[in-house]
Amino acid sequence: MEYVYAALILNETGEEINEDNLTGVLEAAGADVDESRVKALVAALEDVDIEEAVQGAAAVPAGGAGGAAGGAAGGAEAEEAEADEGGDDDDEAEEAEADEGGDDDDEDDASGEGLGELFG
Repeated sequence: MEYVYAALILNETGEEINEDNLTGVLEAAGADVDESRVKALVAALEDVDIEEAVQGAAAVPAGGAGGAAGGAAGGAEAEEAEADEGGDDDDEAEEAEADEGGDDDDEDDASGEGLGELFG
């Protein structure tokens, strides 16, 4: 992750994101520099508008686009299941919540793609 942070620092200061500058920031921070990771990041960021990417990332809530809505729906289903049972049996409500939680794992896997997965 420090590689991405170093690239963000270079972008914020108006410096060119190249291998030498990225290596310099990482070394100044005391990180062990892996030249292949530096080369891969520089190549990956070649055609990326970092300002646009940062703004786009800030617009998406934590957990992905459907994370909060999925959790709210799961809670409503569990409450509805409990109400149908008269509130005496919590097992079915817990199962409904567990079923909803399984779907979140798939969303987490999909959101792990990209630079974070490479440099993580």
